[in-house]
Amino acid sequence: MAPKTMLAQQYDQRDNKIHLNEIPVPEPRDHELLIKIQNASLCHSDLMLFEPNDQGLVLRNNPVTIGHEATGTVVGRGSGEVASKFKEGDNVGFLCAVECCFDCSNCRNVHNLWCVTGKTQMQGFAQNGYFQEYAVVDARAAMVLPEALDVKTAAPLFCAGVTAFHGIQDCELKPGQWVAVIGCGGLGHLGIQYAKAMGLKVIGLDIADQALDEAKTCGADHVFNSMKDRDWKEKVLEITGGGVDAAVNFTASKKSYDDCPAIIKPGQGLLMVVGIPREPLQLNAFDIALGRFRVKGSNNGTCYNMRPAIEFSAKHNIKPHQTLFKLEELPKMIELMNSHKAQGRMGVAFDGGAKSNL
Repeated sequence: MAPKTMLAQQYDQRDNKIHLNEIPVPEPRDHELLIKIQNASLCHSDLMLFEPNDQGLVLRNNPVTIGHEATGTVVGRGSGEVASKFKEGDNVGFLCAVECCFDCSNCRNVHNLWCVTGKTQMQGFAQNGYFQEYAVVDARAAMVLPEALDVKTAAPLFCAGVTAFHGIQDCELKPGQWVAVIGCGGLGHLGIQYAKAMGLKVIGLDIADQALDEAKTCGADHVFNSMKDRDWKEKVLEITGGGVDAAVNFTASKKSYDDCPAIIKPGQGLLMVVGIPREPLQLNAFDIALGRFRVKGSNNGTCYNMRPAIEFSAKHNIKPHQTLFKLEELPKMIELMNSHKAQGRMGVAFDGGAKSNL
């Protein structure tokens, strides 16, 4: 039985900081599951709460528990039909969209954000997220974990993993083709693993040497520090015989987007937009009109494209490289992410332990 109260790391707009608060444990509605969080991981987009941005984040509750990537164990459920498909003790992962219908064409084929009801909210932003001991999630956005995945370390797959998988898969490349993974950290290190499992040749690009070390560990064929190596673009063109077949940008850096066209193979080369910079992107209409390269987006997943990514991860033994902390250490995790000193993903272990599975 869940306790009455729990600890939660909550963002407070009044001082633009997070605070470890004691709050009530929520009760699941008919369509919801009550989850004992086992692993919650930090995503770069969580930090958008602290930053000026024009990406449409709406803070409806203040303070609000941050975090939108987690896995956990079902300890309660609502009385509705969708919740009854799960049982107590199930280890599950889930996505963070709530209050949408999950059934309209937009929910099924685009993203829950564009639900025709206009009521969608995201846990970790508009609603309490997962850096807390218990959370309610919509059963329609949840799935039981494959046996090959560990509930205590699999949290990053339920945003970063789904995002990275589709960022690579949606390029529609054939085995042996070249892909540039731009940003080899929390998202990119997974993207490299997916690309190699799909038979692609990979160039990793980053400005942090520790991220490039991570890229090598994940199987990248070549890596370049685009800040330190002045000739990296020429080297990429030489290695690939004229440019990569796709450049997948996982970063929030506008400059990295500006650099992409120079390394994409003219003709059918693709720029895949995944990371979201604060500033709007600027693309040369002449390049697009004359077919120098194509532009495509890949979103961070819905309950309809979540399962293929998770099952692929289990089948190919793709796991997030994650350093684990305690809940009270979340400010340290944020500091490490802001300073680009983290490798892979950082998460909270809710069993009281903190270790690394790097």
